Amino acid sequence: MASSTPPAGASPVDAPSAGPDAKALDEVVAFTSDLIRIDTTNRGGGDCRERPAAEYVAERLAGAGLDPTLLERTPGRTNVVARIPGTDPTAPALLVHGHLDVVPADPAEWTVHPFSGEVRDGVVWGRGAVDMKNMDAMVLAVARSWARQGVRPRRDVVLAYTADEEDSAADGSGFLADRHAALFDGCTEGISESGAFSFHPQPGMTLYPIGAGERGTAWLRLTAHGRAGHGSKVNEANAVTRLAAAVARIGAHTWPVRLTATVRAALTELAALHGIEVDTDDPHLDVPLLLDKLGPAAALVEATVRNSSNPTMLQAGYKCNVIPGQAVAYVDGRMLPGTEEEFAATMDRLTGPDVAWEFHHREVPLEAPVDVPTFAKLRAAVERFDPDGHALPFTMSGGTDAKQFSRLGITGYGFSPLKLPPGLDYGALFHGVDERVPVDALHFGVRVLDHYLRTA
Repeated sequence: MASSTPPAGASPVDAPSAGPDAKALDEVVAFTSDLIRIDTTNRGGGDCRERPAAEYVAERLAGAGLDPTLLERTPGRTNVVARIPGTDPTAPALLVHGHLDVVPADPAEWTVHPFSGEVRDGVVWGRGAVDMKNMDAMVLAVARSWARQGVRPRRDVVLAYTADEEDSAADGSGFLADRHAALFDGCTEGISESGAFSFHPQPGMTLYPIGAGERGTAWLRLTAHGRAGHGSKVNEANAVTRLAAAVARIGAHTWPVRLTATVRAALTELAALHGIEVDTDDPHLDVPLLLDKLGPAAALVEATVRNSSNPTMLQAGYKCNVIPGQAVAYVDGRMLPGTEEEFAATMDRLTGPDVAWEFHHREVPLEAPVDVPTFAKLRAAVERFDPDGHALPFTMSGGTDAKQFSRLGITGYGFSPLKLPPGLDYGALFHGVDERVPVDALHFGVRVLDHYLRTA
């Protein structure tokens, strides 16, 4: 792939202390707004078209002297990949990826139209403002700033803008990993969404959780078979009854605590910040009690100290007075690293002999090391621009495209930096109503990303 060439007289490597130019701060706002206005709603089952957003991204990467490649498994489901060569050809490459699709939004529920990209009172509004067209825009702004300044990173940086993350990733990162692995040659680590955002658990405390793990995806389809018949007759082989009993057992189940290395590290740091002495290796540790002591800060870890299984959909019957012969339910399950066998055995027990279950969609859990130079650099980049903040590791309760890229041996971290004001709930904005991001937060993210990617 072609790359940007430093202007005449410019050094090919910028000093780590330098930062993005002023134009980058304007562009990140404009790019975020523009991308939001391109409706890339992913309704599942292939109902999405990312190509207009992909072409927008590719045009701006080309304007930075890069040679973006557009790739599709399905027409209209477009991915973009480009490579920025580093100055050290022996260094491993770094993947920076973000998805172009978004979840649905009902305009009637919003303060502003979700696809307006309106900038109001220093805030950019719209679907994708935090998940994750903001990060897409920040990476674009950094790449273009580097082109104008003649900057090259130490290691190759591969940029990937993907389709279909909000569904199965079959047309996005899964397709890229399976069919175009050569584009990611040399990549050993990657960064993407859901990390390095500011979280304010109490006055005077600002935390920046950096993703170093993800629970695995275990979307399940449950099927109960029975004897079809008239609704007025006694029927002890009622598929709906069998399914309902299994769903109730699953919904009421409390999964046991299972602490992964990343969650242990997060609990240790959170406890220290709260003045609590704790040994997370103690087999008798009362984790629920510790979470109570952590107060609002527990929100960073409480969803990842155990597996989960939430029934989400039911399908059965076609008429009130007809007992159907089959009933189906769907369950959103999530598995911590190392618990896959336990999860399957538990589902066998909870569903019982009359209900079959299978994986409707499955992806692996992930865990990335936190006692390595890469994590130290991620932490340092955030704290450089917010010296009063505390960056720490955490495990994501859901999943990202890092799962698919892990097939290529790429270790993923959640790192899309944002400095948000107290009271703006980042977690609630994900897939929520009135999704928005402050302009200042975008500027912070561009500065942090620029610094990290120069020095990674």
